Amino acid sequence: MPASRWLPNKGLLNWADEFDENLTEVLLENPPSITDSEVSSEIEEQQLGEQPSVNLPSELPILPLRGLVVYPQTAVPLTIGQPRSIRLVDDIVLEDRLIGLISSKNAENENPTPEDLYQIGTVAMIQRLFRAPDGTIRLLVQGLARFRAAEYTQTEPYLRARIEPNPEQVESGLEVEALARNVRDQFAHIAEMIPSIPRELVSSISAIQDPLQTVYTIANFQRMELVDAQFILELDSTDKKLRKLVSILTRETEVLDLGQRIQNEARSEIDKMQREYFLREQVKAIQKELGEADEQAADVEEFRKKIESAHMPDEAEKLARRELDRLSRLPTAAAEYGVIRTYLDWLVSLPWTACTEDNLDISHAREILEIDHYGLKDVKERILEFLAVRRLKLDRSREFKDHPSTDLIRREREGVILCFIGPPGVGKTSLGKSIARALGRKFIRISLGGMRDEAEIRGHRRTYIGAMPGRIIQAMRRVDSRNPVFMLDEIDKLTVDFHGDPASALLEVLDPEQNNEFRDNYLEVAFDLSQVIFITTANQAETIPAPLMDRMEVIRIAGYTESEKITIAKNYLLPRQLRENGLRPDEVSLSEEAFQSIIRQYTREAGVRNLEREIGAVCRKIVVQVGEGKPISSQITVDQIKTYLGRPRFLANQEIIRRTAIPGVATGLAWTPAGGEVLFIEATRMPGNKGFLITGSIGNVMQESAQAALSFVRSRAEHLGIDPNFFEKSDLHMHIPAGAQPKDGPSAGVTMATALVSLLTGKLVRPEVGMTGEITLRGQVLPVGGIKEKVLAAHRLGLSTLIIPKENEPDLDELPEEVQQEEKFIFAETLDDVFKNALDDAGNQSGEAQGANSNE
Repeated sequence: MPASRWLPNKGLLNWADEFDENLTEVLLENPPSITDSEVSSEIEEQQLGEQPSVNLPSELPILPLRGLVVYPQTAVPLTIGQPRSIRLVDDIVLEDRLIGLISSKNAENENPTPEDLYQIGTVAMIQRLFRAPDGTIRLLVQGLARFRAAEYTQTEPYLRARIEPNPEQVESGLEVEALARNVRDQFAHIAEMIPSIPRELVSSISAIQDPLQTVYTIANFQRMELVDAQFILELDSTDKKLRKLVSILTRETEVLDLGQRIQNEARSEIDKMQREYFLREQVKAIQKELGEADEQAADVEEFRKKIESAHMPDEAEKLARRELDRLSRLPTAAAEYGVIRTYLDWLVSLPWTACTEDNLDISHAREILEIDHYGLKDVKERILEFLAVRRLKLDRSREFKDHPSTDLIRREREGVILCFIGPPGVGKTSLGKSIARALGRKFIRISLGGMRDEAEIRGHRRTYIGAMPGRIIQAMRRVDSRNPVFMLDEIDKLTVDFHGDPASALLEVLDPEQNNEFRDNYLEVAFDLSQVIFITTANQAETIPAPLMDRMEVIRIAGYTESEKITIAKNYLLPRQLRENGLRPDEVSLSEEAFQSIIRQYTREAGVRNLEREIGAVCRKIVVQVGEGKPISSQITVDQIKTYLGRPRFLANQEIIRRTAIPGVATGLAWTPAGGEVLFIEATRMPGNKGFLITGSIGNVMQESAQAALSFVRSRAEHLGIDPNFFEKSDLHMHIPAGAQPKDGPSAGVTMATALVSLLTGKLVRPEVGMTGEITLRGQVLPVGGIKEKVLAAHRLGLSTLIIPKENEPDLDELPEEVQQEEKFIFAETLDDVFKNALDDAGNQSGEAQGANSNE
């Protein structure tokens, strides 16, 4: 590689100390007698003393330099490692030791050509040579004179050039002397700001009288860009060299002054902070002597006032004052100061006694509930009962102030926990807001769906970083009332993992006997939740833990009938969609037949959520017509509904007739978390040997029901008119369609037995008949659950005759009156009652023919 300076200029006087102890000095011809300890002084003498005169040869070997410029009258250490440069040194050390040094224009170029080098360089003599174990050579060279490379005569193995002397012009006079003095003074000033520059060097430079030597010596030690260093070398006039160096030193002085000023400012800022700290401590001491309060004392006093006005229970107030006393003794910079302050802020901001006054006017509450919701008679009656009890207890406590039972009435719990269970879209969540509005209480809601960490209910202990109270206490703080209507949505969707069981944590919240002392892990004191009306919602009761279910009063919302949906759509859904889509109430209205068409042909649900979506779709289509300037009809008919919503999605009656047109298909009623559903059960027969296959993604309970149905049919085959040996030469396959959907439950036995008897006798199942119930091996029909949901589903789909267990007859009281009038109910005690009313004897012959064709 080309020669480069292996020591910075500012470290030149200590260059010998940088050599590795393994370096070997090569004795040159007539070397000066000098020891390593005297190297620094020799360099200084060579650099600052009188320069020897030299006769320049006409041709010199050229050594390219990377990143530095060697000046005449200066001594510079170099290191070389490129093979051609090493050969150059080996050749000249045996001769006159003169070498031409020219800087490369690009310091990154490791193999520069003549075009990559400047024209002006310096003739130098090698004073010292050291060989390193790695093969590199380190030189100490002495700059002698300036030259110009006129022509390169050789490029291999190294560069040689014909040179021309290029001496400088040395002016004299007061101006040159002033410039030289200014240069020396500025360098001395710079040296004061750079501790690494020895003071001896500054003294030696100050003693130089020759202006040219002053320029080269200072330029050799001063840090500058390669272009500027080469420019100084190439200037012919000493006066111009001095002026250029003055500008460089001036800029360097400004940079160093700025850096020193920044450093001083940073140091003064630190000193200022220390000074302010001591002043604050003195102010605290003075305020303490004068009895005045500082910022921390003001915080303590403010918390003391808040504690007094919060009217906390004795336990909470005692803990708050103890923590406040700790806070007053801690420095504000302590980490625990912020923890205690946050804890106190939570304590004083909770509604320990703040509550809203109930509106106990029963007529007003009834009016609010009727305005907000249509139907839901059971829910409304339960709320009115709660209000009536509250009002009566309040009147009795005023009437008998001195009666011994008055204190007992006051101490009795007033909170209530309701659980609304029903399919989506029936208005469970919005019902909570109506209850709060009717009572005149505040409303707060949190969702429990997917919650898996117990700490979200009870909070984290204060020992953890970032600890906070649970969501119950956070909600009570937000609502700022100790008696709100508190809704816990999706309680059936709690999960459990290694963080704990949130359902178990809710036991304390929802237990009326113990929630008057609910203890959050963060607060560590009891908080009274007995005045809160808790309302929980769920889609199904099966996934709610039994201990949690035991704490709640369950109100089931099965769904709406068709007439109820039409009324809700007219009075609630359509006006809301008109507002949301920018339409006026007098612009659009739907006929009852249009609502009925949407309900029957475009939705199949227990609630009204999809119904509202379809009404919104109709409104948006109308908005598009308004935007395009097309005329719109204010009364939307059935035909327009089909234009707006497209082809009907559900044709329930036709589907039931089509499915039950052949023997072996029975229509059952099933319960799902989304409401009641119609379930078709199919059976078929094929030649075989006692095989019974059941498909349709069913669970163990339904599989057992199917086996029980087959056993009953085989045991009663002769009585039912079936060949007793049918199973000896036949395989049976029972299928419950929609096999991708898991299904299970103890209510399909009646339907499965009916499907088997229909298949084996060839009798069709009446298409208007739906059935539900479980069976025994003796043919008894057992009661099942979800009767209301199943009947409403059958009513939606057009089934007019329903067979249900005899023991479920009392459940019909929960049905709307219109459903009871429109549906025909058959109460079955045995399977004989079911077969008698479900199978169509008139269609026996045609059924047998179709059944035979299906079994071929």
